[in-house]
Amino acid sequence: MASRVWQHPYVNIFKHIKIEEWKKSSREGDVTAYMDKTLKCSVFRIRGSIPASNYILLPKTSSQSLGLTGRFIYLLFRPSPAKHFVVHLDIAAEESQVIRVSFSNLFKEFKSTATWLQFPFLCGAVKDSVYDSTAKTARHDLVGPAPPMVRWTCLMMDLQYVLSVYLNRRHSHLKSIKLCANMSVKNLFTSDLLLDPGLSFSEAKQAGLVSALGTGPMPREMCFPVPKGGSWHDLYDYIRFPSDGSKMPFDSIQKGLPSPISMCASSSKSPSREVPRRVNLSKPVQDRVSLVQQITSPKPLPRHRSTLVTSSVPELGVVTSGLDAKHTQEEWGSHGDDPERGCWSQASGSRRSTSRTPPAVDGGVHVYARPEDDSAFRVEDGEGEVVCAAVSRPISLPSVKESRLSKLYPDPILRLNRILGFGGATLKGALWTKRGDEVVYPCHAIIVSMNISSGQQRFFLGHTDKVSALAFTGDTTLLASAQTGSQGVVRVWSYAKGSCLAMFKTHAHSLSSLSFSYGGSVLCGVGKDNHSKTMVVVWSTQHVSKGEVTILAKAHTDVDIQTMKIAFFDDTRMVSCGRDNVRLWRVRGGALRSCPVSLGEYHSLDFTDVAFEEGQRSHGDPEDRSLFASSRSGHILEIDYGNVVIRNVRRLLPAHKSHSQRREKQTFSTGPGIAVNSISVSSAFCATGSEDGYLRLWPLDFSTVFLEAEHEGPVSLVSVSADGLSVLSATSTGNLGYLDVSSRGYSTLMRSHTDAVLGFSVDGVRRRLTSASRDGTVRVWDMDSMQQLFDFVSEDTHCSVAFHPSLQVFSCGSSSGTVRVFDIASSKLLAEHSQHRGQVVGLVFSPDGEALYSAGSLGALVLYNSSSEDHHVVRVLGNVVARGTERGPDALVISSDSRCLAFVGPSEYTVTIMDARSLDELLRVDVSILDMESTRLDSALKVCFSPASTAHLLVTTTANKILWVSAKTGRLLREASHVHKHQCSSVVVSEDGRYLLTAGHNVVKVWDYRMQLDINSQMFIGHSQPISQVSFTPDQMSVVSVGDAIFLWDFLAHPRESGNCSPSSPTTALITPHKSANGEPDVHAMLLSNGMPRGIAPLPFSHPPCLDISAIDAIGLEDADSLSPPEELEEISLHGATSGPSPCPDPAPVMAAGSFLKVTEMALAPDSSPLRTSQNRELDNVDSDEEKETVRPDCYKHFTPRFKTSTLDQTAGNAHQSGEQGLSLKAVIGYNGNGRGNMVWNPDTGLFAYSCGSVVVLENLHTGSQRHWQGHTEEVSTLAVSNDALMVASAAGRRDGATSLICIWNVQDGACRNTLSYHRGAVQSMAFSRDDLLFLSVGDFREPEVVLWSSRSFQLLSRVCVAGPLHDVAFSPSAASQLACVGRLGVVFCQVTSSGPGPDLELQVQNMTIPEEVGEVELTALCYNANNILFTGTNGGHVCVWDCLSQHCFMTWEADQGEIGVLLCRGNRLLTGSNTRRLKLWGVSAVQSLRPGGAGGDAATTEDRGALVLLEQEIVLDGAVVSAAFDDVLDMGIVGTTAGTLWYINWVDNTSIRLISRHKTKVNDVGFSPDETHFATCGEDGSVRVWCSPSNELVMQFQVLNQNCKCVCWSPVQGSSTGGACVAAGYSDGTLRIFRLASSEMELKLQPHPVAVTSVQYSVNGLVLLSAGKDGLIAVSSPVTGKVVRILGDHKGALITTIQCVKKQYKEFGLEGNEMWLAASADRRVSIWASDWMKDKCELLDWLTFPAPAHPKDPDSLPPSLAVFSPADPGLIIYTGFGVEKELSFYSLSKKQVVKKIALSHWATSLSLSSKGRLVAVGSQERVLKLIQSSSGRFQDFLHHSDSLQTCRFSPSGELLFSSAYNEILLWDVQGL
Repeated sequence: MASRVWQHPYVNIFKHIKIEEWKKSSREGDVTAYMDKTLKCSVFRIRGSIPASNYILLPKTSSQSLGLTGRFIYLLFRPSPAKHFVVHLDIAAEESQVIRVSFSNLFKEFKSTATWLQFPFLCGAVKDSVYDSTAKTARHDLVGPAPPMVRWTCLMMDLQYVLSVYLNRRHSHLKSIKLCANMSVKNLFTSDLLLDPGLSFSEAKQAGLVSALGTGPMPREMCFPVPKGGSWHDLYDYIRFPSDGSKMPFDSIQKGLPSPISMCASSSKSPSREVPRRVNLSKPVQDRVSLVQQITSPKPLPRHRSTLVTSSVPELGVVTSGLDAKHTQEEWGSHGDDPERGCWSQASGSRRSTSRTPPAVDGGVHVYARPEDDSAFRVEDGEGEVVCAAVSRPISLPSVKESRLSKLYPDPILRLNRILGFGGATLKGALWTKRGDEVVYPCHAIIVSMNISSGQQRFFLGHTDKVSALAFTGDTTLLASAQTGSQGVVRVWSYAKGSCLAMFKTHAHSLSSLSFSYGGSVLCGVGKDNHSKTMVVVWSTQHVSKGEVTILAKAHTDVDIQTMKIAFFDDTRMVSCGRDNVRLWRVRGGALRSCPVSLGEYHSLDFTDVAFEEGQRSHGDPEDRSLFASSRSGHILEIDYGNVVIRNVRRLLPAHKSHSQRREKQTFSTGPGIAVNSISVSSAFCATGSEDGYLRLWPLDFSTVFLEAEHEGPVSLVSVSADGLSVLSATSTGNLGYLDVSSRGYSTLMRSHTDAVLGFSVDGVRRRLTSASRDGTVRVWDMDSMQQLFDFVSEDTHCSVAFHPSLQVFSCGSSSGTVRVFDIASSKLLAEHSQHRGQVVGLVFSPDGEALYSAGSLGALVLYNSSSEDHHVVRVLGNVVARGTERGPDALVISSDSRCLAFVGPSEYTVTIMDARSLDELLRVDVSILDMESTRLDSALKVCFSPASTAHLLVTTTANKILWVSAKTGRLLREASHVHKHQCSSVVVSEDGRYLLTAGHNVVKVWDYRMQLDINSQMFIGHSQPISQVSFTPDQMSVVSVGDAIFLWDFLAHPRESGNCSPSSPTTALITPHKSANGEPDVHAMLLSNGMPRGIAPLPFSHPPCLDISAIDAIGLEDADSLSPPEELEEISLHGATSGPSPCPDPAPVMAAGSFLKVTEMALAPDSSPLRTSQNRELDNVDSDEEKETVRPDCYKHFTPRFKTSTLDQTAGNAHQSGEQGLSLKAVIGYNGNGRGNMVWNPDTGLFAYSCGSVVVLENLHTGSQRHWQGHTEEVSTLAVSNDALMVASAAGRRDGATSLICIWNVQDGACRNTLSYHRGAVQSMAFSRDDLLFLSVGDFREPEVVLWSSRSFQLLSRVCVAGPLHDVAFSPSAASQLACVGRLGVVFCQVTSSGPGPDLELQVQNMTIPEEVGEVELTALCYNANNILFTGTNGGHVCVWDCLSQHCFMTWEADQGEIGVLLCRGNRLLTGSNTRRLKLWGVSAVQSLRPGGAGGDAATTEDRGALVLLEQEIVLDGAVVSAAFDDVLDMGIVGTTAGTLWYINWVDNTSIRLISRHKTKVNDVGFSPDETHFATCGEDGSVRVWCSPSNELVMQFQVLNQNCKCVCWSPVQGSSTGGACVAAGYSDGTLRIFRLASSEMELKLQPHPVAVTSVQYSVNGLVLLSAGKDGLIAVSSPVTGKVVRILGDHKGALITTIQCVKKQYKEFGLEGNEMWLAASADRRVSIWASDWMKDKCELLDWLTFPAPAHPKDPDSLPPSLAVFSPADPGLIIYTGFGVEKELSFYSLSKKQVVKKIALSHWATSLSLSSKGRLVAVGSQERVLKLIQSSSGRFQDFLHHSDSLQTCRFSPSGELLFSSAYNEILLWDVQGL
């Protein structure tokens, strides 16, 4: 069924096969192309006196097939006047028979045989001609040459009808077409739609006349031209077969009556045929299968599934998808052995029927009904409850048990993505597909099919033990596989579908060889019987598609057989080889007989492989063929197959060494040979794989080696592809690759461990995985490409590995007790320690990277300092860890905050928790006494910390339990029993605390962490050996499990995105003084600023300080005098500063502007805030309980605010409230792709509005000018516009659980007309009624409530709570009082009614469930058309059509493969947008006629209904579609995507233009060009974007995949004068890239750093490029050559945040130089340098260290250290960073001291100085952009961003300012203060 998707709605055959190239088609005789004057296009003319010698054949050869499944074929042709023509169609039936259908004006009458149908063709004539007049009255003998005035004809033939009526066959597909002379042909196409060539698209839209059978207009590329005002039927002929014409002979192809649709008859009757006789259509449910099931791949049901008894199928039935076959089978089992009796006994008086529903032939759809007694039933998923109801038609009732049954979602929660592994039972089982684009190989119990170009893998799952053999048929349609074990099992698969067709036991074990015959009808296998005797079995697989496999012959033999192959030219002949023998076999009369090849002196050789000459060519006499056999002694025997004797013997010898010690070609002579393990022969050469590790290619005479490839180990397999262009090879070391013969290039497909994998660790930063195996190797893999990057080999076995959390360092522990630490970048061994005497069973780095821990099997625990390169030992403890190796490789676990270490010990009955820094014991738990009812002692196996927020420690025990223990008290919280059938070998918790992952034996399970569901887990199989370790990847997007191989699973659960749990503010602990022993604050312990930079950094305290508000107050008030700065220091305090003396006499504003108390309050937990009342606590407790019960819907349509750690400072004053503004918002760059429906456009008024962050932007599409509405503080979720385009509504949430804010804006003046606040969560959707009198808002999943407002007074009129989440809402365009909502529970139809004489209104709702045909989905989008029809979209890609009057769904079809998030309907056209990035335009004019009671509505089947919807156009965008607005006819509109792009779409021109774009992720840096004509931005998405100023249009983009672009800078004018301006960018991999704008290309790539580049800057003259890395090293590089000139390590160890260069002479300092630059690092140090790059001079001018409190609680959360030169005086440096005070410090280089300070209200995250007006711009974590006048201290705050500011940049002229928060970029005009 999947092959039919691309053929919908039609296939242009000539275009499909590219007929003009004649590569896939052939022509013979007189076939020419000419320009036809009537059609005004090029057509083909076929001429010749003998039709059989002049033709066009599609496809080129008879062995090929077109594979076109369309029911109707359309031929556009014109018979040549006075000539005969013939057309042959070869049609394949489902019964595997090819039938030829021919029609010609040569045939006098209809003839038929079992394989051939011949139809006479009656040519039509021009209207009113002599021939036409004769034809009107004649009744017979009209067959003959075409008339002189024959017209162009469109012939339609119903292929399904032809086969079913005339031959009682079922149509499968069209195989070939042969067009013979004499005719002219324009084209052919196939379709499932019945099309009318005389009906144009515009006429179809206006008339709305569409047949119930799928009639519509002909595609434009297939239409005949019709002059304006002309009639198609007056110019051309339309012939349909079957025909309603009355001419003789009968069963002829002739012109019938005109189409009623093209005539626009009022009573449009379908142009369907009348079936002349009854046809048995073999599919009982065929009439009930909708278009959705037709274009979906069939899901095969279990072969032994019982089907229900039914006598007929009513109009509507209960459909159960084939996907639920497994559950359904389990449900049958609940009723006993007889499922039919068990179910039918529920209905009294029901009669049994003798007919059965055919199994699994209906595309996976099963309809069960009982119309005799008006009863219907269905078996529900889950508990198998049978519900019966006596109704007029079948209905489905919800199961009470099912409604109460809750399980883990999504289901499945894991999906196998990739496997790193090859082999298992065999390393010789790799196969090519016939096309040569995929390789199939075994990986233990799983069969993998890998695409060699993309690396994508498919899996064949079903074997329970290791796969030992594989075999393909000649066309690679069938795959056979055998598994090892005492009960050998063989499976036969459909390779294309990946489904198992048959499974059967072989009555043998150790099945070592399989071979398929070329045609796939015979399968041969070799194994051992119970007496270890060799057994050969031959099966017949002719009926394997029906699950039938029979034994043809079986034989036991004493000879050894290594491999056995069936001859490709004869299914009854085989050849085998083994130790001391080569034998020929033959099946005859049910017996298997063999004869040996006379080997003579070679009778004692050990033969390894055999291959026939010339691969798979099918011509030639088998007796003349040669057979090649290879041996372990190096001999290759060429055997005469016919005479069974040896022709030639050759031997592979070791290489000889010449005088130059070079390796020479091998020769064949005497001496010890090299074992040849495999041989493969093609028509041109022979390939051998040998024990010396070489793959060699030989000519067929073995004269010399013309190509060879050396491998790391012995080559176990070689296989030449079918085209002879590639050679596949496998080695005994687990490597799989192929050699491209033409390019002589070798590609490695897979590397693998050769023994069990013992442990692994993942580097989340670089997406690398390291694994340790019993084969003695430690390997590092790239998780994206699956390629092995490094291989570390050791003499002893490594048992456990651990990656450093941030560095390219990993550690491994061995069985000898040695712990080694490797640096990957340099491939260097950093440290080696031997503190353990036994095996290392646990190895883990602390999450902060400061410590490494190891545990030994003899009880030792070792702590290492991983912050030093030698990883020296800090502490060793003996006999603390439980002895034994069964707890490896993860015997140690550490908490996510790096504070606690846990393990099992000192005995197996106890679990110990230690302080991670000191290894002091904190808690010991005895698990053996926790279960008082157990009669035996329970011991602990594995431990695991939950996220720090829950403080749980999970313990798995030998009794197959999981214990939840409090990590603080040791109290048992809960337990789960019977976790696995075997002992749990690994346990881990997801970071969000929602999921639990366990492994037991060879099974992986995912659990609900809370264990509150009815079905708490999902189980996943695939490993054939016990799993040693399983874990989530650091990004929580994948799961890795290791054992026999490395399995990478996709974790399909969505991460929780909630702002309820925000991390504590760093300032909470940082500003608190250290207390002395008596508990009083120790003032001297706080190193406060005295105006001078500190020389050395303070030493950290032993323990972090604790926050004490009273202590802060004491410092601020009592000790103010003693802490005052020196008299010579000028200090300016801002209004609202948090510390220091303030000139403002009123202290109240000081506290309101940003006090410490405010920060402390925000950081405390809700239930411990000292400012909350008890009543607030009670409310918060209620809210938290409600939030725990709500689960976000699994729909992208549902809005989720982007998670933010920042909080808005509510006390900061907005500048627009204080009169004159220092900044005015000029432009907003970007569109918020995270919103839903957050773009509106009115084509009549030109209104165009969208949201970006918290700002609503109104943009003029003609001029590009913007207006901005600022009324929100959080991210805007959605917008709505009134029908008159005079009002716009915007909605956004608010922090701390406050209700969302809805703003109503006047479009004309931009004033906020009103604000509404009701919904506790976010607002999901809004809408205005048709008359604009009512306004509707819908809450998100936390509070799914529909609220109705008055659009005049904006008073709340009515509200309705809904049980499930709602996704979309819309008012009916035909009635202002009608509206509908869609969500999880289906459609909610609402009616607005008056509740009394007053103005009060009520909402009356009716909930309609989702149609069962579309499965368990949610409705995500909706739209009305003008005829009371509602279209809804689902998250499964279906569109459901509802009649609003009857509230009944009467039609569905699958419109997309993903979730539909946008629906728009205008007239008879429908627009769908989905998360597959596809935007589709549909013609839905037929829908109106299918409404219940409408014309054709009752007669049309679901299949016919789906066929009526026509996909007109489609476009793929750059992201999921989240908003759309179009004109009244859907010809043009604007569409928004999740990529942050707004597109202009024009369907008429089929064009898409990017209107608005932005970075998808966080913007890291912004920079202006020196001339301010452009500006550049860079972001975490790896892109550098260059924009034009002042239009702010994106002019070019440079994208680097899988990298984070951290910084960007422009080349100076003098440095770029020769070649134009350049942009330099630094990336997370340590590279610098220089892009030149003139050429739009990358000019140079440098890698001066091994770590991420954090800052980059050109020197003033552009001669060098200064860059800084995360490790604190500064590199000076040449932007011309790319060489690193010098490395400066003064800041080593601290991240560099800022580099800036200025031009200045330094004669007053006695230094030479014309340039000065500075660097600021995270340790609050600033270095100032004087340089002259022309003379290669660079000297340190000054070194500044600024004070700060000791030992910050979380160093990573500290504000950055920022420093810049003053534009007015380069000798003045402005610095801000973490310190005792929030302040700006002005340091004079000449005075060597701080000369001025300006207090700040927040820690600064970004800093920029203007070149004029002494203006300073400061951004903060609290989303405040502060503009400061540095001379007067005057400031203004701007609160336009919805997240913390990370960048602010003035333009070189100082007239513009950029500010960015996450991916919001705002451009400001600088007015000044």
